[in-house]
Amino acid sequence: MVGILRSVLVLLLAILLLMAGNGPLNTIIGVRLEAAGTAPAIIGAVMSAYFGGLTLGSLFAYRIVTGYGHIRAFTAFASALSGISLVYALHLDPLLWSLLRLSEGFCMAGLFICVESWLNDRTTSETRGKILAFYMVCLYAGQAGGQFMLNLQDESGFLLFALVSILISFAVIPVALTRVAPPILPHVEGLSFYRLYEASPLGMVGTVSSGLVLGSFYSLGPSFSSEIGLDLSQTGMFMSAVIFGGVLLQLPVGRLSDVFDRRLVIIGVLTAMVLVSVGTAAAAYPGSSLLYWAALVFGGASFALYPLCVAHMNDHLGAAARVSASGGLILAYSAGATLGPLLSSGVMTLTGAPGLFAFTAMVSSFALVFGLWRMRARPSPPAEQQGPYQMLPRTTPVIAPLDPRSEPGDGE
Repeated sequence: MVGILRSVLVLLLAILLLMAGNGPLNTIIGVRLEAAGTAPAIIGAVMSAYFGGLTLGSLFAYRIVTGYGHIRAFTAFASALSGISLVYALHLDPLLWSLLRLSEGFCMAGLFICVESWLNDRTTSETRGKILAFYMVCLYAGQAGGQFMLNLQDESGFLLFALVSILISFAVIPVALTRVAPPILPHVEGLSFYRLYEASPLGMVGTVSSGLVLGSFYSLGPSFSSEIGLDLSQTGMFMSAVIFGGVLLQLPVGRLSDVFDRRLVIIGVLTAMVLVSVGTAAAAYPGSSLLYWAALVFGGASFALYPLCVAHMNDHLGAAARVSASGGLILAYSAGATLGPLLSSGVMTLTGAPGLFAFTAMVSSFALVFGLWRMRARPSPPAEQQGPYQMLPRTTPVIAPLDPRSEPGDGE
């Protein structure tokens, strides 16, 4: 275990610092836009630009990595991201902030590509699952822990952006000074959306639904919190509760899917998302402890949906196609996450803050009805054909080869 950690410690430290900085930046931006009286539709457009940049970066940032090398590319992307976080503090303008969010997403995709391809290069068949688990812990711990930065008083309006920039800048140090040889970037060619739908309609619909729900939450959750009267510190706690819930409940839910028909577990998760979305909207007032418990369950269900859908898709594919399928599903998730804030902000415009969770309830309800129909349309695969569940981040297609289920011969 110590040897495995030593081989990737530099990369894990870098991703921890990156997410500790970039994680709260999303919340800060959402709260500032809400405090400035920005219309929900404008907030949705600004926030969705990040996922648009992440999608573009997933498709094109690898050219910078292959052209200049991992260390130079990582340094360039992180430096740009650090500078972008300071530009937010200079002037609040929705158009400017949309461009910054687009650039932020592109840079984060480039950073994920650097780290994940490096992790892929350091793994063996025996260590792939452990390294993926360590990566997930650092990614989500940084993202959730960084939210507590919002407890700091920032009367100037600049302090929080400066701290974000500092953390992102510090992430460069371990990578720039590493003696580990940079890897060759793996090429992951994603399957077309049509081919993915043909292989598993529920897997594809569930993945896009996951993007719609989580893209909306990450983008408009801070606005929702501010609109119901939560202060900045309480907003950070609310966002952290969702992320911690996703980490805590993902694995138990996944293990259930290894024992029972995976479609039943997906339907159970979607049912929970519908119910907890309604419950969160009902508990949307300051001082409600139920709000944080609902956020915890919402995170557990919504975070579990994506890896469940990937596992369900893999149950219908041979090992040779699983890396391509995972790469295509990440792009499908990103497409949903880009569109989600635009749609959910329209619902919030009509119904107020609870409209965010009304939207997540509607999306989950549609996916639930679709899942029930699919259970009648096609029998489940045989138990021996069903592969194991694996927690997966929703970053870039480069993460796909790190999934232990993509090992050649697995599940055949």
